[in-house]
Amino acid sequence: MLVVENLNYASRATIFFQRLSVIFTDTLFIYAVHECCRCINGKRAAKDVLEKPTFILAVLLLWNFGLLIVDHIHFQYNGFLFGLMFLSVARLYQKRYLEGALLFAVLLHFKHIYIYVAPAYGIYLLRSYCFTANNADGSLKWRSFSFLHVTLLGLIVCLVSALSLGPFLVLGQLPQVVSRLFPFKRGLCHAYWAPNFWALYNAMDKALTILGLKCNFLDSTKIPKASMTGGLVQEFEHTVLPSVTPLATLICTSIAILPSVFCLWFKPQGPRGFLQCLVLCALSSFMFGWHVHEKAILLAILPLSLLSIQRAKDAGIYLILATTGHFSLFPLLFTPPELPIKILLMLLFTVYSFSSLKSLFRLFMISLGRREKPLLNWLETIYLIQLVPLEIFCEIIFPLTPWKQHFPFIPLLLTSVYCALGITYAWLKLYISVLTERTSVRQKAE
Repeated sequence: MLVVENLNYASRATIFFQRLSVIFTDTLFIYAVHECCRCINGKRAAKDVLEKPTFILAVLLLWNFGLLIVDHIHFQYNGFLFGLMFLSVARLYQKRYLEGALLFAVLLHFKHIYIYVAPAYGIYLLRSYCFTANNADGSLKWRSFSFLHVTLLGLIVCLVSALSLGPFLVLGQLPQVVSRLFPFKRGLCHAYWAPNFWALYNAMDKALTILGLKCNFLDSTKIPKASMTGGLVQEFEHTVLPSVTPLATLICTSIAILPSVFCLWFKPQGPRGFLQCLVLCALSSFMFGWHVHEKAILLAILPLSLLSIQRAKDAGIYLILATTGHFSLFPLLFTPPELPIKILLMLLFTVYSFSSLKSLFRLFMISLGRREKPLLNWLETIYLIQLVPLEIFCEIIFPLTPWKQHFPFIPLLLTSVYCALGITYAWLKLYISVLTERTSVRQKAE
């Protein structure tokens, strides 16, 4: 298995190793979920254990549909990595800041995609640990800055980085590592477009190209065929809209992240504010990042589970993001035997998510003597229901049409663009919620 030349190598021993190693490393994820449930206990009391917020949170995390198919069918070790992340979140909730920083530094060197949420960690640790006191109104007391705390955080980061990158630096292979960590020559989008802003951008460029050809505004001989929809991982140029460079995506991502970071600094709400910032950083990077993979949406869905049991508004956003984001992972399982598996697994998780969160907040509203409010409005409900006919068309109807031979990318394009609309909506709704949320006196004090 470890011989590089064995490109088509396969054996039962390899499969057993892969499956069992994923299951074994998931024990860290289970422990991290347990620690998070201890820290994040929803405010709703319930007699039945199945209706308790901690039980619902545990199911939403441990039986997450996306994580299940990506790790145990598609084969990756995301459960182990999310275990490190959630354990670091739990340590920050417990005010064990150095442990949280150490765990996140280790996580970052395991997989660099977690750099997406590094701004949330950096600002929160600076605000809550490096500055040791606030004024009565919650504003920062600048004189409370602790040089010792900054030094300790710096030592942790340097030590982990030295252990991780030191051997490559000694052998002169650090440039090779950097080139593989940031492969800018792979193009703006993956072979299957991740459902983000650039999927909508590409679709708009395609639509304008078709319109331009029909109106004779464009020369068909000068337009590359299937430049973005050929299923190849490569750089490509847009036809009508300006082509996007890595620097442009970096600028867009930074601009998208900045409001959440400013909110965390100037409108602190303790660990809850940190979680909000973490989710927004993950979503903003997913929306505007360079060569984003569709699996990266889990980096926003899973942490949002922690917020979904605390407020009805966050629960509604979670249901939109989780349903749409999980549906966008369907193309990862493309063989006919996997079709009923992915549909039934997603139905099981989605039905539980809707029913459990609805029951949780119904009980809370009854306890307050108020009328129950739906988690989703009618427009959001209609959007999610339309995923059913979209799946029927992509999996059953389209393969029977002659379009399959000439336009094989259409199901992927439709899935990506439609899911991009839902994810964009959830991102904007969460941002508006965070920016317009009022901070109570108690939250400021905390």
